[in-house]
Amino acid sequence: MFRPLYNILYNINNYYIVGGIIINKKYLSLKDHVYDYIANEIQNGTLLPNHKINELELSKKLEVSRTPVREALIQLASENLLEYLPRRGFMVKELDTEKKLDVFKVVSVLDALAATSALDQITEDDIEKMEEYVKIIDLSILEKNYADYQKYQKKFHNVYIGKCNNSTLTSILETLQNSFVRQVYLSNDTDKLFSASEQMNLDHREIIKCFQSKEKERLEQLIRNHWEIKHPDMI
Repeated sequence: MFRPLYNILYNINNYYIVGGIIINKKYLSLKDHVYDYIANEIQNGTLLPNHKINELELSKKLEVSRTPVREALIQLASENLLEYLPRRGFMVKELDTEKKLDVFKVVSVLDALAATSALDQITEDDIEKMEEYVKIIDLSILEKNYADYQKYQKKFHNVYIGKCNNSTLTSILETLQNSFVRQVYLSNDTDKLFSASEQMNLDHREIIKCFQSKEKERLEQLIRNHWEIKHPDMI
C-alpha cells in the first residue's frame, strides 16, 4: 500500500530518507530527486522514446507524493526530455537524427571549452578518479552492461566539467546532456554498440594523458573528435 508522504519522509540532521535512499535536503529537493531518477532512466536507455510516464506508479516506486513527481515532469518537459500530450500525459520525447547531430556539435565545443578551462585546476586526485572510471567502463563493456557504461562515462566527463570554474557553462552542458544527448549510442546490435563504446573509452585514456601533459590544443581537439558522431544510425 502506498504510504502518504508524511509517513515515509524523515528528518535526520537535515537529511531526507525517501524510498530507502538518504538525501541531503540542503542540496536535493524531492522534486530534484524525482527529476534525477527519470533523467537517469532515459540516459541509460531504460526509458525509450515514446514511453509513457505513469505518475502514480512513479510516486509509489519512489515513495513520494504526486506533487514532486508532477513538478519534475513539468521541468523535464520544459527541457525537451519529455513531451506533454493532452489526455495522454507525459511521454519520453523522440528527437530526429538531424536535431541530435546538431546538439552533439554544440556539446563538442562546450565540453572542449570546459576541459581546457579546467586544465590548470585538475589535480592528481582528479586524474586518479578519471583513471578509475576508465577501468570501471572497461568492465562495463566486458560485461555488456550499457547502463553502467553510460553512468560512468558521464562521471568521467563530469570530473573536469566540475573543475572548469564556469557555472553557466556547467549548467548548459548538464541541460544539453540530460535533455538531448541521452545515450551516446544505442543499438540492438550489441557487437557494434560495444565496439563503439570501446573506442570511446580509448578516447578517455588519451584525454587523461592530455590533462597529465597539459597539452591544451590537443586536449581540445581530442574532445571535439570524441563527440563526433561516427555511427549516426545508433543515436
